[in-house]
Amino acid sequence: MENTKPKRILSMYQSTGTFTLGNYLGALRNHIGFQNEGYECLYALADLHAITVRQEPANLRKYTLEAYAFLLAMGIDLEKTIFFIQSHVPQHPQLAWILNCYTQFGELSRMTQFKDKAQKHADNINAGLFTYPCLMAADILLYQADFVPVGADQKQHVEIARDIAERFNGLYSPTFTVPEPIIPQHGARVMSLQDPTKKMSKSDGNNNGCISVLDDADTIMRKFKRAITDSEACVRYSEEKPGVKNLMEIYSCITGKTMEEIQREFEGKGYGDFKPAVAEAVIGELRPIQERFQEIMQDKEYLRRCYKENAEKASAIAHRTVAKVMKKVGFLPED
Repeated sequence: MENTKPKRILSMYQSTGTFTLGNYLGALRNHIGFQNEGYECLYALADLHAITVRQEPANLRKYTLEAYAFLLAMGIDLEKTIFFIQSHVPQHPQLAWILNCYTQFGELSRMTQFKDKAQKHADNINAGLFTYPCLMAADILLYQADFVPVGADQKQHVEIARDIAERFNGLYSPTFTVPEPIIPQHGARVMSLQDPTKKMSKSDGNNNGCISVLDDADTIMRKFKRAITDSEACVRYSEEKPGVKNLMEIYSCITGKTMEEIQREFEGKGYGDFKPAVAEAVIGELRPIQERFQEIMQDKEYLRRCYKENAEKASAIAHRTVAKVMKKVGFLPED
């Protein structure tokens, strides 16, 4: 009899700061769509990972709650999906410690994100920053995830999770599902509006370069009107026109129009027409989500109930994996 059990997808998101338009178009919108494509989905906010960099406690709580509410507003369906907060499931750090002991120092020292973050936070190169790929591996392996959607820059973390899983399976017999990365081909790579050679980022030194998903309509319009383009005043898709190219890709991602259709739409028009049109498309896309977000944020009891119930569901799955791992390693059972 053919096994019809749905494949399981795990996706985790940062809980620090507000999501950007780049996060939304590049990952969030596509990832959440998986719940309607026959997959068993688990989504989580990675707040344990956040503290490898010093956080203001009140801000960490605020941003975590807002991120949870925003993803619900985007359409996470809790009837289909388990959506939890990482720190509410204690098996994450529990398994991470065990996996630390099955991960080689050399493997961790080659991780490019450790090198990048160590340069950016030279005053706080802590052990967690070095070993966080083990926590990320635990995040994935706890839930026996078949697939992990990631950007190309995150593929290395799935690869080390695969290596750890295969090493443990080889020592103790099959225990973990060996995950596969999913690198979406159709997610937009949104660039800064002020420096279109760099990805849009909330850490951008120029606030006009980044659109927050919670920016109001006036702010979004103002930032797009100030977007860097060029002196040609022609809406044309070209690598030689990075600012215009970026705006066209944003507009295409939201409207579904091809580059040829966009060029025809704005033929004979300048950037004075094009920039506001892109802004209006973004405003129209985000408005219903922002409205739903505000409604959810007003109901703190609903939010608390959602993340508490979903942490319990996630913990039930995670507990089965940890119990199996503890037994195979040789720990004395509690009962």
